Amino acid sequence: MTDSVEVDRKRLLFLFSDTGGGHRSATEALIEALDLEFPGRFDSSMVDFFRDYYPRPLNRAPEIYPEISRVPQAWGFSWKATNTRGGSNAINDLSYPYLRKAAKRLVAENPADLIISVHPLVNRHLARAMRKSPRPFITVVTDMVSTHAFWFDRRADLVVVPTEQAKAKAIRYGIPAGNLRVVGLPVAQRFLEPLPDRDAWRQSMGWRTDLPVVLVVGGGDGLGGVKRIAKALNSSDLKATLVVICGRNEELRQDLEAVDWQLPAHIYGFTREMPAFMRAADIMVTKAGPGSISEAFICGLPIVLYSRLPGQEDGNVDYVVEGGAGVWAPRVRDAQAVIRQWVKDPASREAVARASQSLARPGASQQIARLIAEQVGVFP
Repeated sequence: MTDSVEVDRKRLLFLFSDTGGGHRSATEALIEALDLEFPGRFDSSMVDFFRDYYPRPLNRAPEIYPEISRVPQAWGFSWKATNTRGGSNAINDLSYPYLRKAAKRLVAENPADLIISVHPLVNRHLARAMRKSPRPFITVVTDMVSTHAFWFDRRADLVVVPTEQAKAKAIRYGIPAGNLRVVGLPVAQRFLEPLPDRDAWRQSMGWRTDLPVVLVVGGGDGLGGVKRIAKALNSSDLKATLVVICGRNEELRQDLEAVDWQLPAHIYGFTREMPAFMRAADIMVTKAGPGSISEAFICGLPIVLYSRLPGQEDGNVDYVVEGGAGVWAPRVRDAQAVIRQWVKDPASREAVARASQSLARPGASQQIARLIAEQVGVFP
């Protein structure tokens, strides 16, 4: 008979908010990676700091975000106006008295051995609220290239960024190079797993197996020009199957289901099966969100970017185009032209697919999980 050894489980607190789907999905990917890399060693909790702790009207930020995102000019103006070291410091200094109680209550009510932030708008307030706390905290940056000054606070014990461009900006905003790690964006384990039988999966969904699949995605909230892109492709005489993901945008889904489709078309709402959809596709048409781009890299998909949030996603477009992984096509006719070319010329499409896959960082979630574990003295 052997004595059982009780494992010292470390408590982790992840701070995120549902302002866009990327912060939640990155958090869930990290928790999944921790459980895979260090089974039974961590107790992880997620807190939406806006919704659960911040006062009105900030507690409605997850509901307000989609509406703000639909006005890209206003978004871009506010993003750029605050994206300086001095400007971001001033905003945080002015807002902290209003948010002090909420930030301190957040820290007090969630005891943890380590706090991990995956959202830019909590970092400065968190650091001030933890001024007398010995607990470490780290930041995992979930914007790809155009990283806002709000992400960066020198008091973080570690800052994890996805690209060298993001690292350069972090240094510019005062983060010591020794406190930075370039790793990539965390994605769910399922994106790393190929479909066992691609044709069989397509058949199970009612898709044709003899045509390339063009996957049009608008993000979890169905934002962007999904409707105009899909309708334009319908009139392009494409020899392809069209698959459109409308997210939570029920109005968009109903509008597209009513279209008289001239090519095989399949319309879906929100789905948790994106890894399979992407593995089964040949081309991805999407807005320039960092999560979708990173997932497309891993799946080796040529990318057509049709919209971006000014400021925040500008660098993502450059990263894709300069890496040869896709094109920027904000005009419908440009998107039509490149998709038509890739459908007609598989060799050119496959060259872009290889470039896309060369930019992938498939081990990012596992690597960040190991960095998190090191912070609290947990090793394999």
